[in-house]
Amino acid sequence: MSARDVVLCECFARDGLQHEPEFIGTAVKSDLIDRFARLGFERVEATSYSNPKVVPQFADASDLLAALPRRVGVWYKATCANARAVQRALADQDAGIGANEISLLVSASASHSLRNLKRERAAQWDNIAEMAGLASGRLRMVGTISVAFGCPFEGAVDPDSVLDDVERFARLGVGIVTLGDTTGMATPAAVRELYARMAQEFPQLTPVAHFHDTRGTGLVNYVSALEAGVRHFDCAFGGVGGHPAKVRYGGGHTGNVATEDLVSLFESMGVRTGLDLDALDEVSVLCQQTLGRPLHSRVALSGMNPLIPGARQAPAVP
Repeated sequence: MSARDVVLCECFARDGLQHEPEFIGTAVKSDLIDRFARLGFERVEATSYSNPKVVPQFADASDLLAALPRRVGVWYKATCANARAVQRALADQDAGIGANEISLLVSASASHSLRNLKRERAAQWDNIAEMAGLASGRLRMVGTISVAFGCPFEGAVDPDSVLDDVERFARLGVGIVTLGDTTGMATPAAVRELYARMAQEFPQLTPVAHFHDTRGTGLVNYVSALEAGVRHFDCAFGGVGGHPAKVRYGGGHTGNVATEDLVSLFESMGVRTGLDLDALDEVSVLCQQTLGRPLHSRVALSGMNPLIPGARQAPAVP
């Protein structure tokens, strides 16, 4: 791996594709994930052990993991919704094909929990405790708190409640905790304040920033998180992603912050991502070709910031 100041997690293959109504072939997904790893991503979202009736995109989770080449030093993450999903992850691991990192999800609001996870918050925490008990010592666990900066159904979310959720994850032995701005409600001031409090109250945890670019504030919020001491960030090529296609909420573009745009910004600030900048544009084009439409990255159209030393300009994408 190249020298890096931040760790980016590429989310195209999981958070990105859950939004897509058309199934992407297993071989195509496997090739994309391997390309992400070859670019230098230390963490890659690979798949989800989801109910295929709810998220059919990941009906091939085990087949994908079996086909996926593995690279030393890369964490391949699978999202798990319940104990059955963790059991599947452990079975795949025993077979030598599994992920080495899993994501455990909780919603910061009661309404989003019912809509997205089909459980009351208390029941979801019971569910997470069972999952953590199964995975402990076998898989690296990442706790994710959705709608941490605002809920599309309830509005404002109490920061104290979010930090209570962070503490619950810590008590369960989860060492990495993601605060998710699921529908793009976060502001720079709220981001700085919440991550600063998290660092002060839970210095043993690794915080992760996960922002969606629904209202064009994703990049400024990532800079605010960086200023608050965060060094782990989620992103997705082309800014794809959002809610699953069959669980729609929020209007307009609800995707992640585009990988191309975040990398260009960080590198132009002197923040090293450790990625192969020369090959970035080729993978960006491939992601657009995979989905068969123009995506939402500005840098995919304009090229990397020319002030970045050695940056090669991306070709225009029709």
